Amino acid sequence: MATWKKMLAVVSMLCLMAVTLTGCGGQKASTGDNGSQQALKGGGSNIIYIITPSHSNPFFKTEAEAAAAKAKSLGYEVKTVSHDDDATKQSELFDNAISDKAAAIICDNAGADATVAAVQKARDAGIPTFLIDREINGSGIAISQIVANNYQGAKGIAEKFVEAMGEKGEYAELLGKESDTNAGVRSSAFHEVIDQYPDMKMVAQQTANWEQTEANQKTETILQSNPNIKGIICGNDTMAVGAVAAIKNAGLAGKVAVIGVDGSDEAAAAIRDGSMVGTALQQAALIAEMAVEQADKYLKTGSTGLDEKQLVDCVIITKDNVAKLKTFVYKE
Repeated sequence: MATWKKMLAVVSMLCLMAVTLTGCGGQKASTGDNGSQQALKGGGSNIIYIITPSHSNPFFKTEAEAAAAKAKSLGYEVKTVSHDDDATKQSELFDNAISDKAAAIICDNAGADATVAAVQKARDAGIPTFLIDREINGSGIAISQIVANNYQGAKGIAEKFVEAMGEKGEYAELLGKESDTNAGVRSSAFHEVIDQYPDMKMVAQQTANWEQTEANQKTETILQSNPNIKGIICGNDTMAVGAVAAIKNAGLAGKVAVIGVDGSDEAAAAIRDGSMVGTALQQAALIAEMAVEQADKYLKTGSTGLDEKQLVDCVIITKDNVAKLKTFVYKE
């Protein structure tokens, strides 16, 4: 009898420990998106902050306008601001959002590493952040990271570049901003395709920081140093448009194959007139709208119902389908 009582005591103690560790009914503690113990409620206002790079770049202008329009249609007040790719300014804008008790933040960030602290700061204040276009080097901090499938898009347009080059010849590369993870992903994907062809030789590789004027200047120098160049691969359309202008000024229009990534109207015009081979359309408006819709759902239900990291495939644009592209929107 004594032995039986001892066994009951042990069982009771083990059950008590199990309840303490797992909660009533033996279930794990409820978690929100990305492993958080409790869903973020927002700062208390009805404001959605939209923070992007400069609107002088049509891509960023498009995503900001699309996000703002969607947020307003869902009944939110909107504050649209730009960090100009300055991590310090971005941190200040996050502080402003926290002070304004923002409901949520939509952000195309100013650096994969530098942005982590800003997003964490907003999270600590109960404000969820939804990242678009660029990822950060961290998980479980932002609620969503919605980006174009840069790897898929860059590979697809690189294949068109190889075709245009006839699988041989000298070419150069203009790289994007080094702090942007997209720059590395796109370059790696380009080379995964191009490097398979031994008769294609890269003779120059320079950073133009996503900028048109800088790309124009760098291309001018590259063309002077490499008179036999037959192609230029560019990490975005803004640089591609700058490269095209330099090629025209050098009297080489139609003789140098150029590709980009983004899907801008300027690139579309260059594709139509034969100045560019093509581009990989990042669906900026769609991605921005997705982020706002997910923010709205999260604030109302405590979950997006989706993974934190989400990829949206690019559309490969050439002269064959460029007529279906306008303002970063592709319509069949």
